[in-house]
Amino acid sequence: MMLQRFTRTGIAWIVPLILGGSLTYAQFTTGVSLVEVYATVIDRQGVPVTDLKANDFRVMQDGVPQTITVFAAGEFPLAVAIGIDRSFSMAGKGDRLAVAKSAARTFVGALRQDDQVMVVAIGSDTEVAAPLSTDHAAALAVIDRLDAWGTTPLYDATLVALDAIQSAKGRRALVLLSDGTDRYSDTSAAELVEQARRRDVLVYPIALGPVRPPVFAELATATGGRSSYAKDPRELAAILTTVARELRFQYLLGYVPPASPGSSWHAIDVDVDRPDARVRARDGYFSR
Repeated sequence: MMLQRFTRTGIAWIVPLILGGSLTYAQFTTGVSLVEVYATVIDRQGVPVTDLKANDFRVMQDGVPQTITVFAAGEFPLAVAIGIDRSFSMAGKGDRLAVAKSAARTFVGALRQDDQVMVVAIGSDTEVAAPLSTDHAAALAVIDRLDAWGTTPLYDATLVALDAIQSAKGRRALVLLSDGTDRYSDTSAAELVEQARRRDVLVYPIALGPVRPPVFAELATATGGRSSYAKDPRELAAILTTVARELRFQYLLGYVPPASPGSSWHAIDVDVDRPDARVRARDGYFSR
């Protein structure tokens, strides 16, 4: 089941958001509004839970229970950007760039045929090395050709990648592969998190190395994604396979929110009535 989307006109617009490893739209029309939440639910082993019904979910906005008026379960279109840190620091000890490229190929191979993918190369400059397309073979070829170059303005590059995937249709996600070291960005870590919160892209930052930078965890929480780090390079392919699996199945929950004049932040909490399950959910959205 797919719902009709309203495009921006004189009387209607969309405020897209990410919740629960998924995409949310706060839709506003004259006298009518609808918040749509795409939620991912996993069990204790990290496996997606696929047999839930509408009455299994509880949705709260600003602490007030909401009535779910729209519900659907299944696979929804995905547009994903893979941001690969190709800086010289990634080509040093352990050749993390080669590991990242191998894992990125695994991720592309796990996508559905109709999923769109782009490749963003991060170095002293950030470039869309492969534009958004369902041509997975072209994306794989670009990944293979990436070599080490430049420094890492990682925070600036992440914003570029977010904006590059922002205009895509369907669910939007950014998978970021980096050692987490930022050099020479004009954007601070706090500014990056705030800007990511105001966009509609689910961010999965994955660190290659022994530690996970705090900003990676903050990005994931702000957008509804999940951050990870691979101490052992052999873990990275499995991490990306898990990410692809989580993105494959979502629940769509829709509700009509209370009237809210002006632009304001609204806290959202999504839960399920099952003790062995957990919802990946962003903590709110901005109404406009």
